[in-house]
Amino acid sequence: MGFLDKVKEGAAQAGAAAKDAAQKGQAKLDVMQATKAADAMLRDLGVAIYAEHTGRGTPATEASAERLVAALQQHEAEHGALDITFESSAAADPAAAAAAGVPTAADAGVPAAAPPAAAPPAAAPPAAAAAPAPAGPPASAPVDSAPPPLSGTPI
Repeated sequence: MGFLDKVKEGAAQAGAAAKDAAQKGQAKLDVMQATKAADAMLRDLGVAIYAEHTGRGTPATEASAERLVAALQQHEAEHGALDITFESSAAADPAAAAAAGVPTAADAGVPAAAPPAAAPPAAAPPAAAAAPAPAGPPASAPVDSAPPPLSGTPI
């Protein structure tokens, strides 16, 4: 086998490996995009359910929820079953949520625990000890405005 034949064979193998890697990368990208689309639909469905449960639903909310359920079922038919496990501690473990001070559906009428009181603010330094203000236009001046003239004579 000549040198050029070996180079051609190596190039063919490298090309096949690159093509395989590109196909695997595209498949992974497709899965990620499908997962992102399903997550968005699940979030929208959660928004619709939340709106209904808090009395903020509209006549279109129930119809939107039904469309989202149908779209999610279609998505599952094309891409496989969705992972529908709870992600938040409030949904998955009510005891852990209560320990963290997160209200759950069980205590809907009970407000969340108040956050700890903040430390009192430190005393401000006296005005005489404050650093002098920097020269130049005030911080609220627009960036694209022209600076004021340096002397009283026009340019």
